Amino acid sequence: MSTVSISQARAALPELLDRVLAGEEVTITRHGQEVAVLVRPDTLRTRRADRVLAAAERLHDELSQARNRRLSEAPRISADRAEELLADVAASRSAR
Repeated sequence: MSTVSISQARAALPELLDRVLAGEEVTITRHGQEVAVLVRPDTLRTRRADRVLAAAERLHDELSQARNRRLSEAPRISADRAEELLADVAASRSAR
């Protein structure tokens, strides 16, 4: 990954785009601070998809672990509270 200032990027934008098309990532800075990264759209989509797939895999693992755990014998909420929650769900469904 290379770094260029905004003024350098303005002067060499076509060249920078050619480098990005070739697979390079270019960071643009303003007053020494990174403000943007030029990257190919397919690379960006792949990174986003990888994050989503990783999150889905974590969720799958958590669900698998939860399936194998025994439930506590003692209820966590009272029967009255459970009825209130069910009534809230039923009310929200009927409001649709």
